[in-house]
Amino acid sequence: MSRGPVDQNFLFTLAELYRLLRVYADKEASRFGITRAQWAVLAKVERSEGMKQSELAELLEVQPITLTRLIDKLCDSDWIERRNDASDRRVKRLYLKKAGRTLLGRMSGLKSELTANALDGITPTDAHRLLTQLETIKENVRTAIQTSGAEQARKEQRYG
Repeated sequence: MSRGPVDQNFLFTLAELYRLLRVYADKEASRFGITRAQWAVLAKVERSEGMKQSELAELLEVQPITLTRLIDKLCDSDWIERRNDASDRRVKRLYLKKAGRTLLGRMSGLKSELTANALDGITPTDAHRLLTQLETIKENVRTAIQTSGAEQARKEQRYG
């Protein structure tokens, strides 16, 4: 990477890294007959069984229709199931099926393998420092979004 100003490389480097990680995760997940997106759904449902589809869509930051298609495929593969909510028949709750648990068990080492390969040549201390710095960046951006939204609202109120 060139040593130019950070603002010339930062966003492009992060975007390219994210794209490469998605491609890599999809390639490796395909060994198990699953996509990265399907894997993400299964993992989230495993952590929070019984969650609503709408909650999962928000958590994964995907459109509900996109999630519905993913869940349909996971149901067809017998990895996940939808159950009616006891108090609201419009609501569907998500649960792993035995085959889904088995698949996630078989895939359990994949996340560690992907991480180890991505961090190859980086010391554990530097990897922890990097993670801490990325968390700081994430919070900075989250704050900037909130501040930007509040500033925009003030401008609209003032000049509206």
